[in-house]
Amino acid sequence: MVFPSSLLALGLLAAPAALGHPGHDIREEAAERREFLKRSPNSVRSCIPELERRGYQAAALERRQQMAHEARVKRGLTDRPLVRRDFNTSLATSHESTSDVTLGVDERLLFTDNSTCVLQPEVTQGPYYVDGELIRSNITEEQVGVPLYLDIQLVDTANCLPVPAVFMDIWHCNSTGIYSGVTAKSNGDGNDTSNLEATFLRGIQQTDVNGVAQFESIFPGHYTGRATHIHVLAHNTNDTTIRTNGTLLSGNFTAHASHSGQIFFDQDLISQVEATDAYKVNEQVLTTNAEDYLFFEEAAGMDPVVEYVLLGDDITDGIMAWISIGIDPTTDNDVVAAAAVYSDSGEMNPNPPPRLGLTTPEEHEIQASLKANAPKSTPVA
Repeated sequence: MVFPSSLLALGLLAAPAALGHPGHDIREEAAERREFLKRSPNSVRSCIPELERRGYQAAALERRQQMAHEARVKRGLTDRPLVRRDFNTSLATSHESTSDVTLGVDERLLFTDNSTCVLQPEVTQGPYYVDGELIRSNITEEQVGVPLYLDIQLVDTANCLPVPAVFMDIWHCNSTGIYSGVTAKSNGDGNDTSNLEATFLRGIQQTDVNGVAQFESIFPGHYTGRATHIHVLAHNTNDTTIRTNGTLLSGNFTAHASHSGQIFFDQDLISQVEATDAYKVNEQVLTTNAEDYLFFEEAAGMDPVVEYVLLGDDITDGIMAWISIGIDPTTDNDVVAAAAVYSDSGEMNPNPPPRLGLTTPEEHEIQASLKANAPKSTPVA
């Protein structure tokens, strides 16, 4: 896909808002992403013929149809048609199809996949990765917002086969742009240490034989300097141990991971969500996809935007979204967490990732206080 120069200009003009969190330079991360994509051009799209030949595409249609059905049953929407977006380009104004798939028609026709996202091994995971999150599929907790059902498939782009038995970690902010599990000046009330114990909108699932992990959440909100997104991290299979309490064993604010990255959404879909009550109260500046450095690097050679259907007549009825992501499962890197969650508390990392380096005296003071007062127990175990 070719980006017009005007869109690049928009991204460059967004420089003053490039710092989404203290110490997190999106331009630097985008440059790393660009270099990775130059070296690793393969995406899931190149694997589609092989996936079809082996029956994985047919299995995906059945699986997504079943997930949509179960989501609609849960929300009492089985008497309404599904509405599907059609694929154009990552940055088109609207991808949503105007034609409904009516009841009785083979709904599997909806669930083909044009996404081609690739996670990379060495990109920083961005701010606010938290060690010690729960292995669970429903990460919503008490958060209000538009229901979101996610189907994420990992594919090894070296052999075009799904990657089973990988623990996939996802996290995103709530409808007002706040992440759980961390305390920082740019993340809501920087003095509210109780957020360290929060676990909303974070969770881990192990991929099945088709390389798939499914999650139930809400549509993410936004925060200043970044387009709406969800973080995805694939833990390395050779360095993964499950604790008896349903979390992954790591320690010292470090996890072993193969790949990390982010997935995005249509701008017109974001606009619909942002118009609903839970999101209208968000006072942070909205950054569009066209203004986001990382989206620009992702979309320059592939489509990092999820495919989706609306589960009912209204956006508040919910969304089901899916994407296939290419990885190299043999890669193993240390990922430094911003914080860790414990069974009865949480703690900010006293030696945070470089991109989360605190930049003001107030933030240094908050961090010193957290370090001095946080109990030393075993992460959510």
